[in-house]
Amino acid sequence: MRNKKLLLLVGLIGGLSVRVQAQHAIWAAKLVAVSSQKAEGKEAFSPEKVLGEPNARPLGQVSNDAWIPRKEGNNEFIEVRFAKSLIAKQVTVVENFNPGSVSKIELVDTRGEKHQVYQNDNPGPIPEQFRSLQVTFAAGTYRTIGVVVSLNTKAVNGVNQIDAIGIADVAETMVKKEFKSETDGVKFDSAMVNLGPNVNSKYVDTHPVISPDGRTLFFARQESPQNVGGSNDVQDVWYSTLANASTKAWNPAKNIGSPINTPGPNGLASVSSDGNSAVLINLYKEDGSLDPKGLSLSRRTRNGWSKPTKIEIDDFYNDDPDNVDYFLGTSGKVLLMAVDRKDGLGQQDLYVSLLKEDGKSWGRPINLGANINTKKPEFAPFLAADGKTLYFASEGHGGYGKSDVFYSKRLDDTWKNWTKPRNLGPNVNSPDFDAYYVVSAAGEDAYLVSTRNGTANSKDIFRISLTPQFKPEVVTLVRGQVLDAATKKPVNAVIKYENLLTGEEIGVAETNPVDGSYTIVLPSGVHYGYRAEAPEYLAESDNLDVTDKEKYSEVKQDLYLVPFAVGQTIKLNNIFFSQSKYYLRENSYPELQRLIRTLKEYKTVEIKIEGHTDNQGDPALNLKLSQDRVNEVKKYIVSKGISSTRITTEGFGDTKPIASNDQEETRKLNRRVEFRITKK
Repeated sequence: MRNKKLLLLVGLIGGLSVRVQAQHAIWAAKLVAVSSQKAEGKEAFSPEKVLGEPNARPLGQVSNDAWIPRKEGNNEFIEVRFAKSLIAKQVTVVENFNPGSVSKIELVDTRGEKHQVYQNDNPGPIPEQFRSLQVTFAAGTYRTIGVVVSLNTKAVNGVNQIDAIGIADVAETMVKKEFKSETDGVKFDSAMVNLGPNVNSKYVDTHPVISPDGRTLFFARQESPQNVGGSNDVQDVWYSTLANASTKAWNPAKNIGSPINTPGPNGLASVSSDGNSAVLINLYKEDGSLDPKGLSLSRRTRNGWSKPTKIEIDDFYNDDPDNVDYFLGTSGKVLLMAVDRKDGLGQQDLYVSLLKEDGKSWGRPINLGANINTKKPEFAPFLAADGKTLYFASEGHGGYGKSDVFYSKRLDDTWKNWTKPRNLGPNVNSPDFDAYYVVSAAGEDAYLVSTRNGTANSKDIFRISLTPQFKPEVVTLVRGQVLDAATKKPVNAVIKYENLLTGEEIGVAETNPVDGSYTIVLPSGVHYGYRAEAPEYLAESDNLDVTDKEKYSEVKQDLYLVPFAVGQTIKLNNIFFSQSKYYLRENSYPELQRLIRTLKEYKTVEIKIEGHTDNQGDPALNLKLSQDRVNEVKKYIVSKGISSTRITTEGFGDTKPIASNDQEETRKLNRRVEFRITKK
């Protein structure tokens, strides 16, 4: 942790000429297939150069940052995927040099089916040296996840280059013909507001860390007589809670106390999305001393914070232990760090370590690559709640002073492919000391440290409000309690959430040990399933579709755990069928796979699968539909190796409602599949 360098930063800039707001327009994030290429990977002219926002310069000339296909007549193509799906109303192909060869554009939906939206039977040269080919159309009933662009390069003599491919759910132009200056900075809609004497003191108050829900602010206070080690103490961790959301006032700050604070340099680098885990600089030794060659984790307990324990990272070392930064992503599965290692590009580099399957230790640090790191120090990583927007400080990318703050977008899951870092401009990177930008999941306010108008010339913590166009991408914050379904008492559990379309586990969180509460943050564009897990319990999963979310929201949802005992009934909330059909939809598979794993683990358990409908339509047809659906569920489970003798089924139609059938909001609760444990 640095006291003189920028740390966690958030803010958004205009950057390129993207005009559509971030939640409406997205650029290609993954290369799926290409007909031909002159180079691979990060080499000049490779097809990967199509990924991300438009960045090829100069326009109208051959650029190293755009794809060049080989000349093979009329059969060239490139296929890309996006980080999330949307109901598209336009597709834009940026042809930065020698345009006119695009012959066909097809959208790829979430089921892999293609939909043609553009056809040019006579491609050929056009008078312009470059263009953004914008194709608009009426919104379809499908969600677009990919695009295939076909070209007839034979029809346009010379080199053809494509810089970027994007889609949007509005018809507004995504790019202009000219690019904005990279020096365009963040604009704020209000002046910096000092958080006042409840947070700031006459001492140095620095390095704020905001919890994702925006309700708790952690920070460091230096050389205060109220520090654990007194006024000679280098630094302690303090915190304040939000007193009034409308006035944005904070309660008087408190020292977080031992065991986190000791008579030494204590610092909180990051807090988990649920607020129950804190990443701390240094290793806490048994004798009370601190070792700078590592990092520690403290968890909330019923009696306060636990004694910090070492975070185990494969092959972890840092050749410059006096300069180190960490950041734990909101998913709980990504740990960013700024360290000096022999496999780096020079001095401090940014790395990522991924949580291993055991859920306890971390993999070997992965260098974020040459797009991010330079021969000079890169530090202060902050990963936004969307899991792909990186903010960091650098001395090697150039700018307004010794170190400036930049942002970049992650393009794939290798963690090595990023868009070109962009300087946040003079409004952020000023000659004054302005540092440690952080933002909550809502993206309404940023917090920072500044010497401007500080108390007695010390560093103070300020708040600034961001205009909507510069807020982070939209997320949904889900909070609730995990309860025993029988007793309704809180249960200590682990929360896991996944992409129901792919089955990929996205993140993990833990419940508060006192009241069983939990908090998770879900980036928009995905249909999520989530559940609680605890020993001797079976989970009733829930789901939330935030595919179309365009504004930050908070959802209250309690999760229930059912005791693992004969006679207990568990709802399979994440089983989905087409309307009035019995065919399983693909997003049902993750839920069924968990049930299959349970049956394989407990080989003597037998279950009865029961189906129910609402009261709409013919009762006889409802009865048949409910039976057909549970038979389909059994068929799938048996196909995965479970003996059919362990499973019985029964459809009840509309005869056993659990809610009113008068309104759709409650009627949908009656459409359900459950299983009951008949033998253990």
